[in-house]
Amino acid sequence: MQLYAKHPPQRARQAAADAGMLVWVLIWVLVARTVHGAVLELAEPGRAVENLGDSVARNMESAAGVAEDVPVVGDELATPFDALAEAGGSVTGAGQVAQEAVDTLATVLAVVLVLLPVGWLLMRWLTWRLRWARDTGAAQRLLAGTPDLHVLAARALATAPLHQLAALPGGTGAALQAGDPAAVRALAALELRRLGLRLPDR
Repeated sequence: MQLYAKHPPQRARQAAADAGMLVWVLIWVLVARTVHGAVLELAEPGRAVENLGDSVARNMESAAGVAEDVPVVGDELATPFDALAEAGGSVTGAGQVAQEAVDTLATVLAVVLVLLPVGWLLMRWLTWRLRWARDTGAAQRLLAGTPDLHVLAARALATAPLHQLAALPGGTGAALQAGDPAAVRALAALELRRLGLRLPDR
């Protein structure tokens, strides 16, 4: 499958479009990374809450251990500290949940920022490139062996922009209907030029 036109100006346009597509992808990947990092900063309070809860839980567990060593009333003294240690564990869990939520949000935003703009342009670019490759392959099959220039000429007459048709010599349409080889070649060349191909020698 031919990837680029043989006609230098069109080949340059295709290469520029391909390079532009790569730059577009790179830009949005960098934007997504920046947004991902910025959103992750929101997890800092969650980390602080987790550290606080962890510290409280450890200190209260230590205090409960000391209280249990008190004769007779040790178990009763340790009960409030055990409850506070359990509360500290709950605070730690809440901080972890907050961090996980921020991490999920950062990931989803990054993915969306890449998929939406890149996917939109990629579909348009890919459709354009695949259509050109398909049309070029079909035109080359028409040129293989004994070239069927009449089909290319009819295609050009039906689809070429009016300003390009107006630039052809006067009476080209009538000459085509009369089977004039020069008119056939002129219109076939117009269609091939659109695809970045050259008309074969006579």
